Amino acid sequence: MQPGSLRRLNARLVTVGVLLVVCWIAIGYRLVVVQALEADVYADQGRNQRLQRETLAADRGKIFDRDGRELAVTIDSVTVYANPREIEDPTTVARLLAPLLRMNMLDVLDALTTDGTFAYVARQIESAEADRVREARLPGIYFLTEPKRVYPMGDLAGQVIGFVRADDNVGLEGLEFQYEETLAGTPGELLVERDPYGRTIPQGEYEVVPAEPGSDLVLTIKTEIQFAAAEALERAIERTGAAGGSIVVVDPATGEILAMVNAPTFDPNDRSGADPVLFRNRAVTDAFEPGSTMKLVTISAALEAGIATPDTLYEIPRQLERGDTTFTDATNHPSELTVTGIVAHSSNLGTIMLGEELGARELHRVLYAFGLGQSTGLDFPGETAGLLRTPDDWCETTCIASTSIGYRVSVTTLQMAMVFATVANDGVWVQPHLVREIVDGRGARVPVDPLQRRVVDVGTARSMRAMLEEVVSGGTGAFAAVDGYRVGGKTGTTEKYLYDEQAYSEDDVVASFIGMAPIDDPRVVVAVVLDSPQRDASGGKGAAPVFSEVALAALHQLGVPPDGE
Repeated sequence: MQPGSLRRLNARLVTVGVLLVVCWIAIGYRLVVVQALEADVYADQGRNQRLQRETLAADRGKIFDRDGRELAVTIDSVTVYANPREIEDPTTVARLLAPLLRMNMLDVLDALTTDGTFAYVARQIESAEADRVREARLPGIYFLTEPKRVYPMGDLAGQVIGFVRADDNVGLEGLEFQYEETLAGTPGELLVERDPYGRTIPQGEYEVVPAEPGSDLVLTIKTEIQFAAAEALERAIERTGAAGGSIVVVDPATGEILAMVNAPTFDPNDRSGADPVLFRNRAVTDAFEPGSTMKLVTISAALEAGIATPDTLYEIPRQLERGDTTFTDATNHPSELTVTGIVAHSSNLGTIMLGEELGARELHRVLYAFGLGQSTGLDFPGETAGLLRTPDDWCETTCIASTSIGYRVSVTTLQMAMVFATVANDGVWVQPHLVREIVDGRGARVPVDPLQRRVVDVGTARSMRAMLEEVVSGGTGAFAAVDGYRVGGKTGTTEKYLYDEQAYSEDDVVASFIGMAPIDDPRVVVAVVLDSPQRDASGGKGAAPVFSEVALAALHQLGVPPDGE
């Protein structure tokens, strides 16, 4: 071998040797890193590959009425699912499965022919229905248990309680949404060590963090009164041809809502074909101009300011010209009326005269003090504040006059119920609420403590109650009389404002009656509002009889004895 060739060979050997040494050094370094410096990191990675974390669902809290009746509960239901890859003849399976589930065959076939190994066929069905499917022993059809929220009272308080999303029981509407965090609880966790085949490793890690169940809600609603109000409202809509309506029954001393009803309504157990508009709790979300029921506030403000007393006599003109508007009275009455007579005969002109004596700022102050132009703070989502313009936005011609008799201001049924509840409660406004107490998973009870504030003094409130009694005994509210009880209230009939057209309707009105009973020591306030009645289209004829029916039922349910007993 030539010396040059030998030198080239030696150079190659040296190069290979150096490369081998470098490789072994790299391997050695890597072994040191893996087995020493980063041993814990790789051990954790291996452990995490074996450990599986599974979420343990928390039991959702129940909702009860004030007497412990279940209004919303969670039960176990059965869900039918398919593994489409195991179904050789999906058309035949769909043809057999569809009638068992009372489903359209094409809908079932769509589920059976999807890609993948899992497809829902029917969610949260009854056990009896699932048993029929099990007996058929169809290939590729399986079952699993899922929690299902059910509402035992059906549509009785659908817009109040609301509902949850079907697949995960998350609250979507009503109290289910408002108290989602309270009802949902806290999910738990299962930590288990498994082999690559999914089998639990003996003596492997196993840890359970229990789920914390959600709290229960005890409502202020009394089911019997809710039922009586719902039935009375349905009859009123049939009698008057109204498009809908709302009723609120409240305990004026506590602010507890004893009933809150809207019609038309829906059943939260089966809302598949329901118009989403029906989900709205119109007693707190929909605003309207109250009309003559607002006169209670104007008259209260005049009494409170010392402008007049119930016996102050006024000469009532035939009409009042304010700007381009002529105001008149809708009923015949003597040319001279006391303040009590102004209330009893629902005189627009007399009320306007008192409102103008008050002035814009004082009238606005009292309207706001009674809770108008602001939400009541009800524990319910979507409450509207209505509309109460500031005095700086009031014109010098018609604004005081219109506002005094319930125009230019918009309210909800609940807001007006609380206005009358304030007078019923000797001048003290108490925040309305639907939840009486919250009971956590350990049984601890947290009662609701509502806000309170004085609006008018006791003398003003009692004088107003006496005048409201005259409305029923000898005025526009005769049909609101309740057998055996002295009651008082106020009628309201307002031209319906069409927001889309920015004008008042020529045909439709909002008819209302709001009252209290017994008049000396009111235990209930009942607000009735009918939307667009076509017959008996006034507060006195359309809504007052509904008040009478609901108030009597409520007084009986609360055990209030008739007057004189």
